[in-house]
Amino acid sequence: MWPFLDRQRMKAARRQAARAAARTAPDSALARLLAAPLVPPGTPVGRVPFLALDLETTGLDPARHAMLSAGCLTVTGGLADMTSCYHALIRADGPLDGGNVAIHRITDDAARDGAPLKTVLDTLLARLTGRVLLAHHAPIECGFLDAACRRLYGIGLPLQAVDTMVLERRRLARRHDDTPPGGLRLDAVRRRYGLPRYGAHHALTDALACGEVFLAQCAHMGDGLRLSDIL
Repeated sequence: MWPFLDRQRMKAARRQAARAAARTAPDSALARLLAAPLVPPGTPVGRVPFLALDLETTGLDPARHAMLSAGCLTVTGGLADMTSCYHALIRADGPLDGGNVAIHRITDDAARDGAPLKTVLDTLLARLTGRVLLAHHAPIECGFLDAACRRLYGIGLPLQAVDTMVLERRRLARRHDDTPPGGLRLDAVRRRYGLPRYGAHHALTDALACGEVFLAQCAHMGDGLRLSDIL
């Protein structure tokens, strides 16, 4: 998994990955994403194009577990664009664990009828091109996307990412508020901002929930925010 990198290390990682993509997958969605410039860190947050993304997976380890579904939508200019919503089930290689089915409600039949991983991955890469990833506990999304790119293209995926869980932890620390157990979970953060409760563990619903939390966080952080303030 790529760690959250500073600007210079991110640029170097992207250049290295782009050169590899140009050799091994020159016409791929991955190559086009890596060739696109990073969003400048001084960009006002209201002008940054974000992609709120959630992945439902069979576990938390990208090296051992698989993506089951993906949901995303764009967030730009203080608005979540509902016309941009995308959701897809991903074809599973084998039967799912009963515990997973209970959590995600994705059955073996539904998983068998899902789209191939490459089809969904290429769609996500195209939507991420020129945008900053937005997720709640972003290492999960970054890690699984990176693992999928390494599996399918042999190349890692360094991404600019904003993590709403990290932003909330920082906000509570500034206020010297103790975080209760589970207080950084997405539903708990939504309650703190007075946002409505959504059903959990549906990728598109969770992506929307994350995008709404981010907009609420930005409103509380005030004017003058730039991308560098929240990376």
